Amino acid sequence: MTKTALVAHLATKLGVTKKMSNDMVNVFVDAVIASVKKTGEVRIQGFGTFKASKRDARMGVNPRNPSQKIKIPAMRIPTFKAGADFKKAVR
Repeated sequence: MTKTALVAHLATKLGVTKKMSNDMVNVFVDAVIASVKKTGEVRIQGFGTFKASKRDARMGVNPRNPSQKIKIPAMRIPTFKAGADFKKAVR
């Protein structure tokens, strides 16, 4: 499902305009990004957890020149862990 399809689905289910449902999706996404950036975690009961995880520095390989090693710095990356209800529904 794309964002456009999600917006259309929400508009139909909630009986609102597509513009309003698009605004709802954008506000949700912005809130999750801001919260994960600030506090490192957003938990939605039954759905899952959005979280910032730390990835350690490591050595990698330059894809253009496989014989050349490059240092990849440590960084924070976003991760998502599905909740129990979400997993159960998908299975």
